[in-house]
Amino acid sequence: MAYMLRNCAGFLMKRAPILLASMVSVSSAVGATLNASVDHGDTAWLLVSIALVLFMCLPGLAIFYGGMVRRKNVLSVLAQCFAVTCVVSLTWTLIGYPVVFGQWAHCGDWQCAWQATGRFAVLRGSIRGTVPEAAFLMFQMTFAVIAPVLALGGFAERMRFSAILIYSSLWSVFVYVPVVHWIWADGWLAHLGLMDFSGGLVVHVTSGVSALVGAYVLGDRELRHPQPAPHSLPLVAIGGAMLWVGWFGFNGGSALAANEDAAVAILATQIAGCAGALTWLTVESLRFRKPSVTGLLMGAVAGLVTITPACAYVSPLGSAVMGALGSLIAFGTLRFVRAFVPVDDALDVSSIHGMAGVAGAVLTGIFASTLLGGEGFPAGHTVTQQLSVQGIGVLVVVLWTATVSYGLLRLTDRWVGLRVDDLEEQAGLDIAEFGESGYAD
Repeated sequence: MAYMLRNCAGFLMKRAPILLASMVSVSSAVGATLNASVDHGDTAWLLVSIALVLFMCLPGLAIFYGGMVRRKNVLSVLAQCFAVTCVVSLTWTLIGYPVVFGQWAHCGDWQCAWQATGRFAVLRGSIRGTVPEAAFLMFQMTFAVIAPVLALGGFAERMRFSAILIYSSLWSVFVYVPVVHWIWADGWLAHLGLMDFSGGLVVHVTSGVSALVGAYVLGDRELRHPQPAPHSLPLVAIGGAMLWVGWFGFNGGSALAANEDAAVAILATQIAGCAGALTWLTVESLRFRKPSVTGLLMGAVAGLVTITPACAYVSPLGSAVMGALGSLIAFGTLRFVRAFVPVDDALDVSSIHGMAGVAGAVLTGIFASTLLGGEGFPAGHTVTQQLSVQGIGVLVVVLWTATVSYGLLRLTDRWVGLRVDDLEEQAGLDIAEFGESGYAD
């Protein structure tokens, strides 16, 4: 061991001058053009968007999920959302971002990777487009965080806290990182011309598929039928409202600039959310004779998810139709899964996010057409060609996410065990894992 430590120390001493030189050269070279290249308006908008997207997750999604579960599990859901945010923020900064958007993928040897690490170590003065790279990294981090947090809803009320932290950190590296590279970096799906402006596939399909796989591996809760009612509809409503408001940063911020794309994306987001909410209310009223507050919010979220990949590409009318269709598809999928699929997706993530995300990705290949008032397709694709590309993207992302998620869940189960025991589940995870209660009786 001492011999190994001495060798490592010697290696670091030899490489330190190279690292320091690369850090200084990059900092000075890029810093010289900082004032000329950074757009303060774009930077300000991106910083606001960062706050809005993080607001979606903390506290928005945490409160939304907390209200949806039974009262004996509300604290555990809040803790899971906060802790996964912390874990994935670190894995994205240290591993995900350098691999996807850094220079590691272009390096042919370890010395190159070492120097690339030196470049990454000095973010001050580094620019990405018209914004500081630190802002771009942070914005991408919020997407990396919210994807595994969304997936928590699929296996809520029965998974160990330690297992969630281990699985989410692995998932963020081995599922999310490859998908985001394929679609948003210099990946093969990007070269095919796949259209996913704000993460319909990158975030929502990956989280929806992961939630379904997790629910399958873990098995049903001790009480699945009838479906437990949300313990606090006010919390669901407040959390849903936070999600809706934060979505403007999620979609509008993806333009990475204060420009027309951002404005179009925000308008489309609002229209699709409204159309989705009203569609769900209508169908629910026809099916059950009464609308519900939960249905109103779930319809809105389904519409928002559906428009996410297309928000900067479609007309206002196209966004309304997409929001309505996505909500309708999510409603049908939810009813089907609950009735016929032997999987306990506790908070319906596979329907509201997974299936609505698939619908949005496919519908983007239609409503982005210039014939329907959209921006048009890349590389001169026809509707048929673009639909083929979108379909390939959906198929690949679903298969990759399902396969790798299943493997990671099995691996985590061997390490620490995935599921709490029956007595802990009956008592509730708040008491069993944290020794606290969300409410004073």
